[in-house]
Amino acid sequence: MEMEVALGFKSDEEFFTINNTHNRVEIDMYGPGKKQAQSPMELLLSGIISCAAVDIVSMIKKRRKVLNDLSGKASGQRRKLAPRSFTEIHIHYEINSPDLTDQEAEKIISLAVDKYCSVASSISKDIHLSHGFEIKR
Repeated sequence: MEMEVALGFKSDEEFFTINNTHNRVEIDMYGPGKKQAQSPMELLLSGIISCAAVDIVSMIKKRRKVLNDLSGKASGQRRKLAPRSFTEIHIHYEINSPDLTDQEAEKIISLAVDKYCSVASSISKDIHLSHGFEIKR
């Protein structure tokens, strides 16, 4: 299945992409004082954490567990020299569920990240990808 996005130029450090259904994503490479959009590397982290989240929600629902909320953070360590690719990525989810056990959460998150998330499976195997969780009841 082919997927495609188109790139548009706004300025030297600002771009946008548009997919086939006309959804637009703003991208910039500015520093903290001027930053208004995510950088390409931040988009990669966003892609991994949200891709796995879709599967996490689906698996929790299939187990007929209550899910009140799901949030999380993805962080990455990058090489100091070009190309400044990620060497490590860590994903941490906070799951608000009164009846999901730690064992169920660990299994669900492992499956979501390691088996089902197409973004995670698309990154280099040289990147150490780890995950964790916290359940709030």
